Amino acid sequence: MANLRAGLIGLGMMGRHHARVLASLPGVDLVAVADPGGDVHGVSGGRPVEADIEALIGHGLDYCMVAVPTVYHEAIGLALAEAGVHAMIEKPLAQDTASSTRVAEAFEAQGLVGAVGHIERYNPALQQARSRIEAGELGEVYQVITRRQGPFPARIADVGVVKDLGTHDIDLTAWVTQQEFVSVAARTTHRSGREHEDMVSVVGQLSLGTITNHLVNWLTPFKERLTVITGEKGSFVADTLTADLTFHANGKTEQAWDAISKFRGVSEGDVVRFAIAKPEPLRTEHEQFRDAVLGQDADIVTMAQGLRTVRVAEACLESAATGTTVALDVS
Repeated sequence: MANLRAGLIGLGMMGRHHARVLASLPGVDLVAVADPGGDVHGVSGGRPVEADIEALIGHGLDYCMVAVPTVYHEAIGLALAEAGVHAMIEKPLAQDTASSTRVAEAFEAQGLVGAVGHIERYNPALQQARSRIEAGELGEVYQVITRRQGPFPARIADVGVVKDLGTHDIDLTAWVTQQEFVSVAARTTHRSGREHEDMVSVVGQLSLGTITNHLVNWLTPFKERLTVITGEKGSFVADTLTADLTFHANGKTEQAWDAISKFRGVSEGDVVRFAIAKPEPLRTEHEQFRDAVLGQDADIVTMAQGLRTVRVAEACLESAATGTTVALDVS
């Protein structure tokens, strides 16, 4: 079987990493790249560098990776769908619910494989957490807390922190628990003088009763990527910067001290940091999408799931603007 012919549009900070992975992915030939600003990072490897999506499509692509600013996702996605090219689009799917719906519907109508680049799903710590939750190691899931904090990335100009970073936490929370968001209450602030919000705090409720809390900002002078999943048997702590997963078990030792023994909660038990394989998440993401295009079993973030994440993100912004809790329909 001939290798799949892949293209890449967007050669910025993320695009250069996509180019590196696509250029070395078994079963795939990266045949051309595109960016109206040219190959500023020198990642083309001698391949043709086009200026727009139409020229890139002209190279006879089987699929395309889209790593352009969010505001261009809809136009490029629709052009690829019309040309019959499978595509993975960096998160979020598009700039709002309406544009995301049009992209998702276009790919579905053409019978194409469409995916969204929510890379955190492929972090080894979260992959392990989900599989262990499915195996019953945590029991019923009570709460998911995420903290995604760090300095402002100058490359982001067209969306705020909710759609740029918060969509990671919305997607991973729904995926790791296999539940949907049914309501959100959020507060945002603008501290850096930009049009869009740069800090958000969200409280959410999931479809099986799990409660969530998400702190996301571009105003912290250190980088933190933490997910804490608490259930009836203990807590998983996933650090996606280091891909470490730690389990804090509920204690089983009876307390002799009368004042403590009357407390009907949990106590500290064993702590285990799992030794897990740590493949690069971006490579895993591309391997899964390649397999999906080939019609094989694959774990991709579908455009329907990406659309749902955009809806939740917009509900967070609506909640912040109105000071109310916003309910979401569960499809």
